Amino acid sequence: MDGFDLLILGFMLPAISVALSLSTGQSGALVTWTLIGAVAGGILFGALSDRYGRVRVLTWTIVLFAVFTGLCAFAQGFWDLLAYRTIAGIGLGGEFGIGMALAAEAWPASKRARVSSYVALGWQSGVLLASLLTPLLLPHIGWRGMFLLGVVPALVAWFVRNRLHEPEVFVRHASTHGDKKENAFRLLVADGHTARTSLGIVILCSVQNFGYYGIMIWLPTYLSKALGFSLTKSAMWTSVTVVGMMIGVYAFGQLADRIGRKPSFLIFQAGAVAMVIAYSRMSDPVTMLWAGAVMGMFVNGMIGGYGALISEAYPTAARATAQNVLFNIGRGVGGFGPIVVGALAATYSFQVAIALLASIYVLDMIATIFLIPELKGVELE
Repeated sequence: MDGFDLLILGFMLPAISVALSLSTGQSGALVTWTLIGAVAGGILFGALSDRYGRVRVLTWTIVLFAVFTGLCAFAQGFWDLLAYRTIAGIGLGGEFGIGMALAAEAWPASKRARVSSYVALGWQSGVLLASLLTPLLLPHIGWRGMFLLGVVPALVAWFVRNRLHEPEVFVRHASTHGDKKENAFRLLVADGHTARTSLGIVILCSVQNFGYYGIMIWLPTYLSKALGFSLTKSAMWTSVTVVGMMIGVYAFGQLADRIGRKPSFLIFQAGAVAMVIAYSRMSDPVTMLWAGAVMGMFVNGMIGGYGALISEAYPTAARATAQNVLFNIGRGVGGFGPIVVGALAATYSFQVAIALLASIYVLDMIATIFLIPELKGVELE
């Protein structure tokens, strides 16, 4: 539902802008502030999860996200819609890291990258659903009706709360330490090695989110304006790109459990550089169809490995905090992707804007080589 919500916003921005008389800057701000809210939510709920439990706090985040996404349907102008989006983002920011920590703690070390990729595939499934359903539903129920669909996760929250239990790793840690609560934030920079790892993960997550949102939020607009595709046709192209992403996420998890985290990241980062540059130079629709899938595989496949990498780098007392803080700092930086891409597109062209995104994956490779440790097979502390 997180993935569904964020992509339908990209499809709905033109309709919302007309209905509420928003400027281009205000439209972009709706995306950016959703992601900034996610940073705040990640910091808050990650720490609460390490203190009070994964399942309980996950339920709180789902309810917050669902209620304020539903309230977006009743917005009367830019400012109240911006407030609802920001608060929904706070709930959204907590979900990713807690879910990743919960899954990583429940599975054995030999399959940890795989389960991280399965959790990430949930996000991509929502994105794919949005790209398929929005063109069908938007003309009939409007953007307000689309936001109302975001209330559905509130129902899921009750299932989550009643059917899941805390992982044994967390229960064991809680019983061992009793009332002694460690400072989870301090553990992210506990020593020089850990601080370097945290810096490397922040860079990786920032590049991941900047590239993803920079491409995916503007891709429907790019296809529409530059190539004259209709909403339905743009959605088809986007859907194929997302299918490629899903294949990439799944493949990354399988590969990382076999050859290690660092080699897998480097392979996918190099592929992202090559494919983003190649895609920006294409104009033939058929070529763009299959190339979009390959680009998506490399650009977003890496998200399948962050859950395992972060879970292995930090102790139980800081695991959800690390997942949420580090990934959501990256998500906050990534929130500027749509603004930067939009500004470059306005000044030059969408082709130039997308091509320049390739350079950030070179930075990604440097960070992986010098800052990221290899943690394949490590047991959780």
